[in-house]
Amino acid sequence: MDLILAIVSNDNMKQAHQRVLRNKGAPGVDGMTVEALAPYLHAHWPELKQQLLTGDYQPQAVRKVTIPKPGGGERILGIPTVLDRLIQQALHQVLSPLLEPTFSAHSYGFRPGRSAGQAVQQARAHIEAGHRWVVDVDLAQFFDRVNHDILMSRLARHVKDKRILLLIRRYLQAGMMAGGIISPRREGRSPRCCQICC
Repeated sequence: MDLILAIVSNDNMKQAHQRVLRNKGAPGVDGMTVEALAPYLHAHWPELKQQLLTGDYQPQAVRKVTIPKPGGGERILGIPTVLDRLIQQALHQVLSPLLEPTFSAHSYGFRPGRSAGQAVQQARAHIEAGHRWVVDVDLAQFFDRVNHDILMSRLARHVKDKRILLLIRRYLQAGMMAGGIISPRREGRSPRCCQICC
């Protein structure tokens, strides 16, 4: 099946909508709540679907929020609009099964069915097998610094539909709004998309 058609299919969008409702979350720059999403889609889905199919959909900027880090300092988060979270979830549901088998068996972060506890078990098994070294890699602020061109070239190895690639790039580069001003991004975090691509 054509990937973009799978993404906008009724079944996939209903599943994505249920996931967004379960996750709740704060509104984005447009102020729309998760409860307001269904009526909005009822009124606007045909035109939104057409924009996605033609490659014309433009994500909105993310809302900048800072939260304290447990060890001190602050973490900057970008909160997408509820509509953009829905579309990102729909992308994730279709692309994740396609991309997941290409990832390293030794990678545990942000992977379905994998946990930090499993990584620890694997490290213990590695040591019990007589190996002397276990390496734990955590790239500081990776998602804040990831190069979009490299990320997109990696994704293009597996996804050939230019509409999907364009949509993901637009999500990666969606500006961040703080104090009513949108700052463009050429590198940096887009939570759901980076979970899809990396």
